[in-house]
Amino acid sequence: MPAPSGRPTVLFVCVHNAGRSQMAAAWLTHLAGDRVEVRSAGSAPGDAVNPAAVQAMAEVGIDISAEVPKVLTADAVRESDVCITMGCGDTCPVFPGKRYLDWRLEDPAGRGVAAVRPIRDEIRTLVEGLIADIAPEAAV
Repeated sequence: MPAPSGRPTVLFVCVHNAGRSQMAAAWLTHLAGDRVEVRSAGSAPGDAVNPAAVQAMAEVGIDISAEVPKVLTADAVRESDVCITMGCGDTCPVFPGKRYLDWRLEDPAGRGVAAVRPIRDEIRTLVEGLIADIAPEAAV
């Protein structure tokens, strides 16, 4: 499954690429480090990352304030080993040999940070399971 770099590549997709997919990408980068290449995108990217998502992630020491929503391209899917949609109804182009997952998560759009925290925590749990599956730490 690994990309040419030898690391698996994961693409998180959500329509606006402003909340769930940004938090998922940040968690995966934070928890897996350089063991995984991480991307996120959306079919109709928003203007900015959801401020409540930025605040919720900052509370756990992860800064996503400089992130910018990005447009989903067929190349991004083609270059990824795992494509994960966030339960938002967005779809990815389908290419053979890719793994496609859909994480059914509540939409944080328009919600305050108190409502985003449980979504953030659920994403962390899902990301931890993903890491265990695709990039477990080597046994010492």
